[in-house]
Amino acid sequence: MIEKPKTAKDRIILALDVDNLKEAHSLVNELKDYVGYFKIGLPLIVNYGFEAFRLLEENGAKCYYDCKFHDIPHTVQKACISLVKNNINFFNVHIQGGSKMTSAVVKASRAAAKSMGIEPPTILGVTLLSSFGQKTLTTELCVDKNIEDFVLQLAKVARESGLDGVVASAEEARRIRKEIGDDFIILCPATRPTWASVNDQVRVDTPRDAILSGVDYMVVGRPITSAEDRTAAAALIIDEIETALADKVSLV
Repeated sequence: MIEKPKTAKDRIILALDVDNLKEAHSLVNELKDYVGYFKIGLPLIVNYGFEAFRLLEENGAKCYYDCKFHDIPHTVQKACISLVKNNINFFNVHIQGGSKMTSAVVKASRAAAKSMGIEPPTILGVTLLSSFGQKTLTTELCVDKNIEDFVLQLAKVARESGLDGVVASAEEARRIRKEIGDDFIILCPATRPTWASVNDQVRVDTPRDAILSGVDYMVVGRPITSAEDRTAAAALIIDEIETALADKVSLV
């Protein structure tokens, strides 16, 4: 089980949204002292499979696997057992796969970890993709609830299923933190400092917004990876997080 982050750096998860291992290796070597985790998602997995995970392991970097599993319980259960057996201890699944799926994932993953004599993995539940806005939720998914109510309901399903936390925006995090508690992990998937462009995200937050809303971890991608000076960009974000943490303490 992954602990709550201790430093500003630990809170940053850098998205390795590249399609070749050479570029990923370069980013890891350059930035592993500036971020807590590296997020591996579809581009690298489709091209390289578990080799992408080994790259992080061999370079002393921590992995967050953004797999977003969403299938029948048995299928997702088997996939998550495979992750545990391959030392992937931080990953996510879609809560919209239903409580039977999420409960099965938690039970199977913990059993696999116990049989191996290792710590159980940290499993988060994806609420609603950050590219979704209210219009998409209402007109395409036919959900009458507003986004905050919908996400909170999914977070409650996650908690009841035994998941360790959720992936949600800072705006939604305030209610989740208030209603579910401090021990629940909240990861913000689309974090952009004020000086960065939004790109294809809809529900986007600044690092400061995330911290003041009770977010534990935040995914940052292009604001760092596309910067002219990547380490300087990462350092700026660390500074913003540290300032927000200090301000949060003074507001209590």
